[in-house]
Amino acid sequence: MNDDRPATDTKRKAAYAFLALLGVVSLFSDFTYEGARSILGPYLLLLGASAVTVGFVSGLGELIGYALRLATGYLSDKTHRYWLLTIIGYLINLFAIPALALAPGFGWLFACILIVVERLGKAIRNPAKTTIASFAANEVGAGKGFALQEVLDQIGAVLGPLMLFAVLTLKESSGRLSAYSLAFFLLGIPASIALVLLLVARHRYPRPHEFETTAPEREREGLSRPYWLYFGGIIFLAIGFADFPLMAFHVVKQQIFPDNIVPVLYALAMGIDAVSALVFGPLFDRKGMVAIILSTAISAFFAPLVFLFKAPALVIAGVLLWGIGMGAQESILKAAVTTMVRKERRGTAIGIFNAGFGAFWFLGSWAMGFLYDKSLVALVAFSLVAQLAALPFFFAARRALAEGA
Repeated sequence: MNDDRPATDTKRKAAYAFLALLGVVSLFSDFTYEGARSILGPYLLLLGASAVTVGFVSGLGELIGYALRLATGYLSDKTHRYWLLTIIGYLINLFAIPALALAPGFGWLFACILIVVERLGKAIRNPAKTTIASFAANEVGAGKGFALQEVLDQIGAVLGPLMLFAVLTLKESSGRLSAYSLAFFLLGIPASIALVLLLVARHRYPRPHEFETTAPEREREGLSRPYWLYFGGIIFLAIGFADFPLMAFHVVKQQIFPDNIVPVLYALAMGIDAVSALVFGPLFDRKGMVAIILSTAISAFFAPLVFLFKAPALVIAGVLLWGIGMGAQESILKAAVTTMVRKERRGTAIGIFNAGFGAFWFLGSWAMGFLYDKSLVALVAFSLVAQLAALPFFFAARRALAEGA
């Protein structure tokens, strides 16, 4: 008889419960900032910003939101103050969004500053929160654990844009800026709920590192060769992955969809994001890098559908492919890092991963914002080639992992 099995089952159930609670926190936080993200492009257009400004600010926000994770990831490993960094980050991250309601009185530059501040908050909390989640996720299977988180995330990411669609539609007669201000103000409600639930999670699970009792065998001292090969692929994937505000800017400017439909498009993308996480998460636990290679190859073709055609059905298809890419980014791309790195170095590894992703997403977003005004064909070629260039690196990382095993 195995006397350890009941204790192991109890621990796995506790790990699932912890991941579910963190996922509900993410549900309400995604309700807030993914809801906001769904209308930022049209909002900046309404405030008087140009396409290059939208591309630059979107990219700059991601650059700061990712690059600073290099420092905050290292800080979380050194101090082990995972909960403190997570809570501080959420405070900044979530309450910058309702403040966007004030932008009509201050202009588009004020809105741009708040967009960057919101990403700053995410930079502070993301490595610490991801590390906290990884302790429980590796107890139940990294792919499944992060997929569970992503599915709950995306429920909020669907509900947020749909609520904003309702607000913008019902308040259409009151003036567009007034309707947008009300929409951002209402997002303060789910932001507050997320913070309360986060404090509950901190109280119930003060020592989440105790979930993980075994360390990955691949890594001993430094970061491994597979990790750096994987990181090389991530750079190219980030360069070619357009941010949604630029796509939203495009569909409104080209009159493919009215601005109140844009949040619905984003909700569709977030819905397919959740479905893709459910598919690719368990696939990652069984097949490893194959899941990442497959998701990248599928999602890379969003750009021609979104930017080269005016048929609404084709644009929707492109948005759905983009959603598959987002689902992979938020689940299996993070899961891969946690399986390559021992937990004592995980915050640092996640910080490096996110900093690189953000830096090159910024450069790619800025470049695509510039190309948008020059040639949509050039923009699409840039996006497609960059994303497909990631595949050889992922194949090489897969071979290196097999050799190490």
